[in-house]
Amino acid sequence: MNCRRHGRKPTIALWMLVAVADVALIVAAAGLVTVLLVVAGVTVAAGGALAVRNLGRREPDTAKAVLRRRA
Repeated sequence: MNCRRHGRKPTIALWMLVAVADVALIVAAAGLVTVLLVVAGVTVAAGGALAVRNLGRREPDTAKAVLRRRA
């Protein structure tokens, strides 16, 4: 009996081809303009979420940290 390993590169490549074919079918069914608008909207939303996340995390000023040290 042969012992095959799972997760080999040809298997991953096959699933990537299946994913590309799925995207092509979605584009063919929905229309190119619709898919481009959806992709643009998702990109803008992800960029906005990333900007909000980065603006929410600000490091404290070093001058205030120096004042808090004990003598």
